[in-house]
Amino acid sequence: MELSIIKIGNSKGFRLPKTLIDKYNIKDKVELIMEKGYLIIKPISKPRKGWETAFKEMNENGDDQLLFNDVFENENLEEWI
Repeated sequence: MELSIIKIGNSKGFRLPKTLIDKYNIKDKVELIMEKGYLIIKPISKPRKGWETAFKEMNENGDDQLLFNDVFENENLEEWI
């Protein structure tokens, strides 16, 4: 794909077509990787975005209980000392 370089203020840049933005789920930021003579544009995703709010809500609703004990009855903790 060939893109034209355009003037943006004192800098230069290029526009990505909407079809690419949609196809690669590009949001507000991308990572630019320079590797072996190539520029690689990589979408930045935050898969854990919103987890803090969700965990707080779970806590407020009492939904953050352990499903099983974190220490088993037959576990020998002495061997770790």
